[in-house]
Amino acid sequence: MADNMSSEQRSFTMSRIRSRGNKTTEKRLEEILRAYGVEGWKSQMDLVGKPDFVFKDQRLAVFVDGCFWHGCPKCRLAPKTNVEYWTNKIRRNRKRDRDVKRILAAEGWMVKRIWEHSLKSPKRVVATIKGAIDRASTAVNGLLVEPPKSSR
Repeated sequence: MADNMSSEQRSFTMSRIRSRGNKTTEKRLEEILRAYGVEGWKSQMDLVGKPDFVFKDQRLAVFVDGCFWHGCPKCRLAPKTNVEYWTNKIRRNRKRDRDVKRILAAEGWMVKRIWEHSLKSPKRVVATIKGAIDRASTAVNGLLVEPPKSSR
């Protein structure tokens, strides 16, 4: 189906739509965190990029990225209609994700991104987040030791 709006009209219309979060992925990660007793997080904290979960004491921001919306390299979910629009949209999302990570890192935050498909393996997700919490805690306490550079 062809778009019946000009690109300027479409851009204006889309800019008026405000995100309310992806409830299914965020809720699923919240359920996982609670089930495995992971504590110390908040949701809806006012930071650049609006992280889904924030571990404030460790300065760790966690995002749950939808495989389609953020262009998961594993799932490779390609748009079936309006391909050019969605390809550009996903490209912009990925660029925004990189920019947000760079800004938060410059402000002293560690960023961890969890792919939607990984929520099917709760133990692995929890291990990933706990590892990030440990690394972030170490960095916050000033004990971060850079790993040796690879000789490749």
